[in-house]
Amino acid sequence: MQMHWREVIRRPLVTEKSSYLVDLYNQYSFAVDSRANKVQIKQAVELAWPEVTVEKVRVANMPAKRARRWRSMAIRKAGWKKAIVTLAPGDSIELFEGV
Repeated sequence: MQMHWREVIRRPLVTEKSSYLVDLYNQYSFAVDSRANKVQIKQAVELAWPEVTVEKVRVANMPAKRARRWRSMAIRKAGWKKAIVTLAPGDSIELFEGV
């Protein structure tokens, strides 16, 4: 099944750890569609940012979590898929333009 690149990449993950990975290893983290594979993720990143070259894609399925809201109300957060994309040396992605 062919998905549009906007369906594959849900959002960039901006955390302290992801900022550290960008600075040290040139790796960017994204929340991706749970049906997407490594080839689709690579194509989506290269279509979204045409000036970059993807060298490697690593994928992790993040588990669902249970949490409590109030005393008796328990909720369940759905599982999701995370992709860590390594770019070629010298390439970078500007996630927040104009900031």
